Amino acid sequence: MADHTLDEPRVAELTETSGVPGYEDRIRDLVREDLEETVDRVRTDAMGNVVGTIEGDSSYSVAVAAHMDEIGFMVSHVEGEDEGNGFLELEALGGWDPRVLAAQRVTVHTEAGDLPGIIGSPPPHTLDEADREATPDVDDVSVDLGLPYEEVTERVSPGDLVTMEQSTKVVGETITGKALDDRICLYAMLEAARAIEDPAVTIHFCATVQEEVGLRGARALGVDVDPDLAIALDVTVANDVPDFDEGEHVTRLGDGAAIKLKDGSVITSPRVHRRLRDVAETEAIDHQFEILPSGGTDTAGFQHTHGAKPVGAISVPTRYLHTVTETAHRDDVGATVDLLTAFLESETGDHEYSY
Repeated sequence: MADHTLDEPRVAELTETSGVPGYEDRIRDLVREDLEETVDRVRTDAMGNVVGTIEGDSSYSVAVAAHMDEIGFMVSHVEGEDEGNGFLELEALGGWDPRVLAAQRVTVHTEAGDLPGIIGSPPPHTLDEADREATPDVDDVSVDLGLPYEEVTERVSPGDLVTMEQSTKVVGETITGKALDDRICLYAMLEAARAIEDPAVTIHFCATVQEEVGLRGARALGVDVDPDLAIALDVTVANDVPDFDEGEHVTRLGDGAAIKLKDGSVITSPRVHRRLRDVAETEAIDHQFEILPSGGTDTAGFQHTHGAKPVGAISVPTRYLHTVTETAHRDDVGATVDLLTAFLESETGDHEYSY
């Protein structure tokens, strides 16, 4: 069982705050405010990555990374006619499954303020058989603002951002909402920063940008921070629901923090993931192992820099990824906080992670 108790209002604040790739301003302000209370110094780089550093007793350094950005959209065009309503055409920022977008509420972020909108869905009894069987495409999505075309063109410009409108709720033993990917891990990182005092090594808590469009922030930090060891935090697939065989589950909600062995972008350093396992066993922290067939995380970003770095990762098992109902178990989040904290507190810089 996890010792950490989930701060549900804080998770809700982090997940409900908007921040698509390249435009993480609002969530970045929250992260900076949090880190300034818990670390020795905070800086923001030219890309928007935030690094909060706790100075250790040695020059050995560990980077911990969790990304701030959420999947969303950018307005590409305003469609309509002078006497009719205006609709927004969108460019996806990150990987969307178009099946989950119909009939959703969204927020359009303009320079003058936020506007509510709707991704419409035609009534099923108005569709012919070909339309019912057609595979949806993200390019077909449009936003209805309920406003005349002329007013839409005055208030919305190409390049404005669009995020999903969804509140975060506790459902049974789980917490669900949008942007748990990766705000639930951002929460875990910030909680570890709050818990750690006088570490033996220097720790850089890195809130990264643009993970959803190619791990771009982590790649930059791998060069700029240049740590001796990197640990990434991200959500991972939990297909422990009907219609999936046990071998397809990847992880299961409630079984603990997931220690990553591989995903589609990285094979973690064996000596790193074994020490994560040993710490979990010593501290009696619930844990499981993650072997993810595809997908990538900031873990790989720190391997794609100038020079080889040992890397590891801790993942929060999450159902329904890249939807507005991403769902994690509160005990798994607590176990992630506990494992990360215990690992960092016990890191001396003397462990040999190289081959």
